[in-house]
Amino acid sequence: MRVFKGLIAIVVATSLAAAAQGASSEPGGQLLLSEAQFETLFPKRLAFYSYQGFVAAARSFPAFAGEGPAEQRWRELAAFLGQIAHESDELRALREYRRENYDHYCRLSEPGDACAKGQQYYGRGPIQLSWNYQYKAAGQALGLDLWADPDRVARDPRVAWQTALWYWMTQPGPGTMTAHQAMVSGAGFGETVRSINGVIECDKPGDREVARKLARRADFYRRAATLLGVSPDTRLGC
Repeated sequence: MRVFKGLIAIVVATSLAAAAQGASSEPGGQLLLSEAQFETLFPKRLAFYSYQGFVAAARSFPAFAGEGPAEQRWRELAAFLGQIAHESDELRALREYRRENYDHYCRLSEPGDACAKGQQYYGRGPIQLSWNYQYKAAGQALGLDLWADPDRVARDPRVAWQTALWYWMTQPGPGTMTAHQAMVSGAGFGETVRSINGVIECDKPGDREVARKLARRADFYRRAATLLGVSPDTRLGC
């Protein structure tokens, strides 16, 4: 009986440890944080940004936090959470705060570029998706017409999370690789910054505002990594 009770105790302890970390005990596959961890990381988030919405969207991108050793997968998750924390003001912003910029995101420099009449393509969602061509590409990938209705990203929680993960997994932005590739290849967190906002925040030594933004992103990343029980990588700058 003592042996049986001991086995039960071991199983229970193992289950609790896995629940606390938010992962299954499987050696491979996608790793996601628990709902309790999500609430701890984003205590003031808008209800729009639900944990369930994040998980549902993440499951549609199985390579997200799903490649390589467990430590690498946890770091990618932490990096993503850190970046959206900065971009969306800790999940408190549905739409870009600076309304004076709302009509600044229509670029017609590439073949096929256009902007739908009456629509604006300012930042929306967890990663603050911006620009007409990005809304068009995201919509095509997700089977939606976000070019004609960009504000759906700020009205539909499922779409909001999907656009954030779509960008993370598929778009190099102003960088040379996607944010996902940066974390999988070992290029590090700094390269995810370059992929997301490199034109504004990278390669500007001495700029105090840029330094503040980079420090904020890195701080969110470290907080998420600590919560997930993994050390952040050391390549924080871009």
